Amino acid sequence: MKPLSLLVAIAFHTLVAVSPATTVDASKFPNLQAALDAVPEAGGLVSIPPGLYEITQPLRVKTGDTRIVGSGAATHIQNKNEEGAPAFILRPANLDEDKKARLWRIQMADLRISGSEKSGDGIFAECIQEIYLEGVSIDHHGGHGIQLKSCFEDPRIADCILTYNKKCGIELFDCHDIVVNANHFEENQDALRCADCFNLCMNGNNIDDHLGNGILIENTYGSVVSGNMIEECNGTALILDRDCYGITLSANVIAHHLEGGIDLRDACGCTLSANTFTIAHRFSVRVAAASERNTITGNTFCNTYIGAGQDKRPAEAKTPMGIDEGTGILLENGVNGLVITGNTFSGLSTEAIWGEGEGKNLLVNGNLCMDCGRKIAKGKPWLRLPEGPSVLLKDNLIAAP
Repeated sequence: MKPLSLLVAIAFHTLVAVSPATTVDASKFPNLQAALDAVPEAGGLVSIPPGLYEITQPLRVKTGDTRIVGSGAATHIQNKNEEGAPAFILRPANLDEDKKARLWRIQMADLRISGSEKSGDGIFAECIQEIYLEGVSIDHHGGHGIQLKSCFEDPRIADCILTYNKKCGIELFDCHDIVVNANHFEENQDALRCADCFNLCMNGNNIDDHLGNGILIENTYGSVVSGNMIEECNGTALILDRDCYGITLSANVIAHHLEGGIDLRDACGCTLSANTFTIAHRFSVRVAAASERNTITGNTFCNTYIGAGQDKRPAEAKTPMGIDEGTGILLENGVNGLVITGNTFSGLSTEAIWGEGEGKNLLVNGNLCMDCGRKIAKGKPWLRLPEGPSVLLKDNLIAAP
């Protein structure tokens, strides 16, 4: 026979488990803020029906275990604020008094949030653990599309579309175990910036036509960026800076960037593998002196060659889209500890690999070079490494012109 105290405990937990969740129908309230305020501290579901909802002040979400759901793009929240305020603020109400305050498990899905050049972020979330944003359209804000600040535990952003925001599509600061998957980014300033974070998993996103750069990762470690399509940034597709380490960049397509493809500004112990670089104008990969002990292997560096001696966008075309600029790997003065092996370089205006000044502990072998150096002086080598101790250049195949 079970003790009475155990029976009471079982009965209590059973009662809690079957209690119905709180559901709030926003159509029954005078405005959206009133509907959000109706959610009790224990949380609930807020359902927003189709319609255009104009707001001039941020909608504040102050309860955990809360899910806010619209009816897809037909639920349109338009931020009319002209003082730089966000459309949504997800934040503990007592955070200013208690810096350790946290809310858990706020979710938003299936709605559109638009703004203007004078409005702030689409969604600003601070100190929300296990936040989950799915199927949200966020566009035309003066700030970031989504900004997560100190949302440390397991933030997830999936299947959202972030377009025409004046700052980043997504800004991440002080977050941990982050998933950013299967989103669309179009014509923001930068697509995503991840700073002072841990363990970013960014996969299967489509990033196009950005006014600045694509992905910027700073002071972050133990992350993977793979399977993304990154096209046509005015700047650089992917940047690692400020003490990044232990990051893998793999199986990304990096196409037509006016500055460069991947820039290792300050990154150590990182791997670049199985990426395809096509039409990166100044460099496909740049390795700075602050970046050490990295591996670049199994990548393809190319132009618009489509076989049978033809380029899809020949160099003589006058429009920017017609510029046939394939580039290779730039090694800056002082580079140390780098393996470059098993890559294919073809149809490049530059050398396959070029560097100035000094370097050390460089291993370059087993690469294939074809039709490189289109815009350099004839006779210059396609593999031109910095000089220094422990530089090994061996067993590369340089195809005849």
